[in-house]
Amino acid sequence: MLDYDKEADAYDDTRGGEPRAAAAADAVLALIPRTAGRLLDVGCGTGIVTRRLAAARPATRVTGADLTYGMARMAAARLPGAIVLADSRALPFPDATFDAVTSVWLLHLLDGRNDVRAVVAECARVLRPGGVYVTTVDKAAAHDVGSDVDAVLAARPRRPAPDAAHLVESYAALHGLRPAGQSRFPGRGQGRSPRRTAADLRRGWFTRLPPGDPLTEHFATHLESLPDQERPRPDPEFTLHAFTKP
Repeated sequence: MLDYDKEADAYDDTRGGEPRAAAAADAVLALIPRTAGRLLDVGCGTGIVTRRLAAARPATRVTGADLTYGMARMAAARLPGAIVLADSRALPFPDATFDAVTSVWLLHLLDGRNDVRAVVAECARVLRPGGVYVTTVDKAAAHDVGSDVDAVLAARPRRPAPDAAHLVESYAALHGLRPAGQSRFPGRGQGRSPRRTAADLRRGWFTRLPPGDPLTEHFATHLESLPDQERPRPDPEFTLHAFTKP
């Protein structure tokens, strides 16, 4: 797992920046009623998406929450007074506080199914009846776009996806949430180039391939043998699932 305090300053630049945030915010908002009075963005990171949610819905009171101080600090600069430092598994809000809750690019970061189940439970708890919960699912799978980079990485060890769609759906159902729609959006600027992917491997971005491990070097060396080292391959396409609370 990356150290997100250390990653915070460069996070947006290395993950598509404003174009990716715009695509994400537009897709999220398409699943949230305009009548939503309060919205909570769980795992808001640097606030780059949260700010767009707030700007697009000025009548909606938007709050962001993140566990990492470095990320929350950057989010607070974008949305002063609207960011709280909080664990998504134990949100510091009363039951039925929000008309909408979002978790974009969060569930895949969690350690396992129990943590994902706990986050979904908390999102359901703070959601008002009639409210909508929107989350990304299958994050890691979205990056497999059928490129030569993916062919090199196909044999790498992987952990089971904690944000697999069927798991998230089952956790949502356990807490009384019903499916309410889906959407997809492009991860603009996140297409992998061989050189950048090799560098990401060596700095520990791939959780089952630690820096300095011989297997890490094996994959990095193969990536460095591919043509067009600087050319990004196609962008990933992310999936959103929406749920409503009766």
